[in-house]
Amino acid sequence: MARQKGIIKLKGTIGDITFYKTQDGHLAREKGGVDASRIKNDPAFQRTRENGAEFGRAGKAGKILRTAFRSLSMNSADSRVASRLTQQMMKVIKADAVSDRGLRNVLDGETELLTGFEFNALGKLGNSLYAPFDSSIDRAAGTLDVNIPSFSPLAMLAAPNGTTHFKIVSAGAEVDFEAETYVIGTSATDILPWNAVDTDVISQSNGVTPNSTKPLFLVVGVEFYQEVNGTMYPLKNGSYNPLAIVKVSGM
Repeated sequence: MARQKGIIKLKGTIGDITFYKTQDGHLAREKGGVDASRIKNDPAFQRTRENGAEFGRAGKAGKILRTAFRSLSMNSADSRVASRLTQQMMKVIKADAVSDRGLRNVLDGETELLTGFEFNALGKLGNSLYAPFDSSIDRAAGTLDVNIPSFSPLAMLAAPNGTTHFKIVSAGAEVDFEAETYVIGTSATDILPWNAVDTDVISQSNGVTPNSTKPLFLVVGVEFYQEVNGTMYPLKNGSYNPLAIVKVSGM
């Protein structure tokens, strides 16, 4: 892979060189690789097939989780969240200590490794919300809760320039990675002023199926707003909004 320089940037294929544009700029690479049928059937590529199967499984699991939280992540996720989550899902799958290589999966892995995952690498929850909070998952009751004591927004919430208001959001999801389905509950405060006046205590409870046997995930986030002539506008279309997985309960 090489980086294109100069005034004129190319797109397409010339001979054995393919020119293309990515988020990292205009790049070029040489056409090549092993024939697909050989990778599919040649015993020499057994490890490649095993790795490919697990990578595909990780990508599918990441997509299901992103879809479950889409109502919140569409306001906060960065452009590379899909690839970053797939990488983290690969760690979950590789933690599977019971399945054969190539057959390792999310359910037999360690979904708790997703704790702390940030949907927005440009605006992380720990760099925005300094107010301490408690999170809990009650599997029997089917509730995923967040409790934040009263705090001063100006002191305990690092907001981007232009912020006048904010709200705290959370969601709990029960995810069936095999059936590719989910159950989700969401919560949000009113839009609150970003000032020195202490908030009320914030208690949010997100409901899923009681006594579920599926992995449960709890996310917490912040959405920033700017008030202009009485109308609230999402600040920078949500590019600074943090959203993170704060608690996971595996199988």
